[in-house]
Amino acid sequence: MRALNAQAYQVLHTELQGDLRALAEYEAGYQFELFRDVLPVQISVARVSADQVYAAAFSQPFRGRLLREWAAGIEQNRMVRIRDAVRMGVVENQTNAQIVQRIRGTRALKYTDGLIEIDRRDANSVVRTAVQHVAAHARETFYAANEDLVKAVVWSATLDSRTSELCRIRDGLQYTQKTHKPIGHKIPWLGGPGRLHWCCRSSSTPVVKSWQELGLDLGEAPAGTRASMDGQVPAETTYAEWLKRQSGARQDQILGPERGKLLRQGGLTLDKFYNEKGRYLTLEQLRERDAAAFRRAGL
Repeated sequence: MRALNAQAYQVLHTELQGDLRALAEYEAGYQFELFRDVLPVQISVARVSADQVYAAAFSQPFRGRLLREWAAGIEQNRMVRIRDAVRMGVVENQTNAQIVQRIRGTRALKYTDGLIEIDRRDANSVVRTAVQHVAAHARETFYAANEDLVKAVVWSATLDSRTSELCRIRDGLQYTQKTHKPIGHKIPWLGGPGRLHWCCRSSSTPVVKSWQELGLDLGEAPAGTRASMDGQVPAETTYAEWLKRQSGARQDQILGPERGKLLRQGGLTLDKFYNEKGRYLTLEQLRERDAAAFRRAGL
């Protein structure tokens, strides 16, 4: 079992490394082409290599570990669960079929109720987070190579109902390009977009210097758009603004019914659900801070 388990995760690790190297190459090229398409031809844009991105991403941890350490950890944890299930089955005088079922799960539930399903979910989370980790390094490496063009980065969360509490409040906030210090607010960068939490879907977009700042006598570029679960919206739309325009049912789905009422009837905006450092407040803490809002919402 140990040999089979190790073999399975070696295949996963090898294939993931190859896919992430291909992703690093794609992202590095994409960032260059994006800048090249948008900026005037007079502006020089520096390239970064896939090797630069890949080396940086694999030498820095995400969620506290390097990629190879996460792969090894999943392999070890899975082996421990299988071993313990076999031991428990023997102690409880179970048949081989019953022990296998405990490990694999049942066909009726499409094998989602077995111990191995835990490892599938863990592997899925690691892969998703590793992809975002590499993509984030591609952006950051490219921005650093073109620091004469980029004056800040903006946190860009996904405008849908599955965005985390941590990412909602950061959407649209600006940070310095190198040190990621907050600009005009106090909410910390922490792990950064794509790495703030498991399966984080946030990204970052650069704030490019104006044509005037770059020494060009040209009309400024028009504002663009960004994606949301309901289609394209103006680029400057933040998660807070998007949420405010949603139906009451969707607001309740995202925030919960009490906070949904506080948003609609209590006069609170999304940022009021957090402290100044971006920590999500409990309902008790919110009531202590603004009891009048609860009375207006009938809570």
